[in-house]
Amino acid sequence: MKVVFLDAQTLGADFDFSIFDHLSDFKIFQTTNSTELIDRAQEAHIIITNKVVLDAQALKKLPKLKLICIAATGTNNIDLDYCEKNNIVVKNAVDYSTHSVTQHTFTMLFHLIGNSKYYQKYSESFQWTTSPVFTHLDKSYFEISGKNWGVIGLGNIGKNVAKIAQAFGCKIQYYSTSGKNINSDFESVDLETLLTTSDIVSIHAPLNDNTKNLLNYEKLKLLKDEVILLNLGRGGIINEVDLARLLDQKKIGVGLDVLEQEPMILDHPLQKHLTNDNLYITPHIAWASKEARQKLMEIVCQHIKDFTNITD
Repeated sequence: MKVVFLDAQTLGADFDFSIFDHLSDFKIFQTTNSTELIDRAQEAHIIITNKVVLDAQALKKLPKLKLICIAATGTNNIDLDYCEKNNIVVKNAVDYSTHSVTQHTFTMLFHLIGNSKYYQKYSESFQWTTSPVFTHLDKSYFEISGKNWGVIGLGNIGKNVAKIAQAFGCKIQYYSTSGKNINSDFESVDLETLLTTSDIVSIHAPLNDNTKNLLNYEKLKLLKDEVILLNLGRGGIINEVDLARLLDQKKIGVGLDVLEQEPMILDHPLQKHLTNDNLYITPHIAWASKEARQKLMEIVCQHIKDFTNITD
């Protein structure tokens, strides 16, 4: 069977694709845009993709396609209805990045709480060398022990974050965006209660009808002063225009690993805040530890083996 990977660059330049050496006809493309898609995939029986869009219009032009392996959890770039009606199997990957995203959640938290951007600039400018005292405390920070941590989205990642935050001494409360994730280990609260009482809020929810613009201006302004707000779920859950407005009005710390449009657009509403110490944006990297990427592609590889009845 012919297998093509349409956007291998999303796995990083350091990834070793020898995991697919058992495939006799495997072709890798670093990126694929809409004008290149049909030519590259027309003869493929199996497509591996992370973010390339395979809508009905494109799928109709891929007559040999039998299996789509998504190198991610989200399936919003695939027309699932068309695939079901035309016997195209779609497989995604789940629970490969729990530890990676959890780790990056705390990376962002401590970066913001510790005023890392400010203190790095202070040290790099050699201001410390001329200080009359051994320390510099112009930017204070708080301990997370005893603080209220509100988790929005209590799936595998949300639960893992909650457990580790609890080990730091945080008091955990959560809001289930689906209403289905009930966990007796933590306190379930409504969204308004979570926003008004949490010192730290982290988002680990998918983007769907329940979460789109979940945190608009009316909800965002409920946040406490000096709260830390982290989004490691999906862009679009926080209304970014409203968030920029709030940053003009209230002293809060914000960490975003995801944006509504990625890559980040040049005229993004948060652009004027990018140099601020209280805003920390990373380019959707939380999922991508070396171990998570390896596990992800092992899952994809197994999907292909199962579909083609290949055994080790």
